[in-house]
Amino acid sequence: MGSTIPFKDNLVSFTKRIVPSTFYALLPIALLCTYFHLLSLTPHSTTTTYHPSLSFPPAPPSSSSSLSTEKDKTYQNPCDYSNGDWVRDRRSPLYNVTTCGTIKESEKCISNGRPDSGYLYWRWKPNECNLPRFEPLTFLQLVQNKHIAFVGDSLARNQLESLLCMLSTISTPNLVYQSANDNKFRRWHFPSHNANFSLYWSPFLVQGVERSNEGPYYNTMYLDHVNERWARDLDWFDMVVVSFGHWFLLPSVYYENGSVIGSLNCQDLNHTQMDFYVPLRKVLRTTLSSIIERKKGKGNNGVDVIVKTFSPAHFEGDWNKAGTCSKTEPYKKEEKELEGMDAEIRKIEIEEVENAKAKASEFRGFRLEVLDVTKLALLRPDGHPGPYMNPFPFAKGVPERVQNDCVHWCLPGPIDTWNEIFLEMIKKWEEQQRER
Repeated sequence: MGSTIPFKDNLVSFTKRIVPSTFYALLPIALLCTYFHLLSLTPHSTTTTYHPSLSFPPAPPSSSSSLSTEKDKTYQNPCDYSNGDWVRDRRSPLYNVTTCGTIKESEKCISNGRPDSGYLYWRWKPNECNLPRFEPLTFLQLVQNKHIAFVGDSLARNQLESLLCMLSTISTPNLVYQSANDNKFRRWHFPSHNANFSLYWSPFLVQGVERSNEGPYYNTMYLDHVNERWARDLDWFDMVVVSFGHWFLLPSVYYENGSVIGSLNCQDLNHTQMDFYVPLRKVLRTTLSSIIERKKGKGNNGVDVIVKTFSPAHFEGDWNKAGTCSKTEPYKKEEKELEGMDAEIRKIEIEEVENAKAKASEFRGFRLEVLDVTKLALLRPDGHPGPYMNPFPFAKGVPERVQNDCVHWCLPGPIDTWNEIFLEMIKKWEEQQRER
């Protein structure tokens, strides 16, 4: 599906003032305040101008025993990419902030003054196999004449920008559409392979109204109605990558069958108070069921659906102090357990994808899979912008308050690994297709 179609609607403007949530007692209230503020930052305008490559800082010194020296191997059995460890790697990233023009300003960590570069020199090593380095040409060849849509929250944008940066090392994309004023809906086209990549802002996946300065302090979600802003374009998609979760931590009111069924952290409203796990499950079930219902019976015009699992945040200490997410190396796998909220959200996502697979098995043209990044992301507290979401935050000394981003990821950075796994998933699908 190489066609491009224009976006037609405007979306409710994205909130920039976030009221602290008192529901989630595991984190300090002040920490949640900045956490939600970071999720609500409206994307900046980007350019599609590309420049000659500049070199990266040299890799940090390491003992030879800790360096990755194994060559990529081919494994007959499917690889479980979700379990492993981060190992040192002397190879520089494929791109940098100079060679890629689609990076959000707040994720340009090095050019914003981050003094350490060691976080760039790690690679993910699964326990039972190797994860090959990303091959831009292979990816573009596999998606030639196709349209891939990234649907969801700001981490969907973060991942797509990483992917565009890696692909742009061999082919220049054209920005062919962007929504007025907010850049929440964009589309890029690679003429070399007639491949399209679209971004759809939809943090709930279903219909809803985002909280705002002018309106209620809570979100409104209609759990049984998919967001038509992206769903109406399903016939144009060959692949959908879904990313959601963080917005469900905010105060919210939930509707089902036209009636309120409960709310999260809205004690002043006369609603049943509930946690967000049930609404989150219902939203993903509605989303996957809607895709199946709309695409079934259309012959070979099926769709590939990939659900990216939850990516943990790494706030530590006071949100507005310089020490928040200030680590410079990954955790070792034995140092950090996946537990609590992060584990529960991941569990729900995996269960719902498996349920959808069973439902879609009777129809042709459907492939559903989980892009399981939760564990590998959990081990990378060093990969966030932190205070370097803003340029040179300590140029005039350490201020009393420092804004930190411990949710999104530096580019380049650990999020590039998500797309390495993404490529391996597509390669596996193509191999299975050839064997039929």
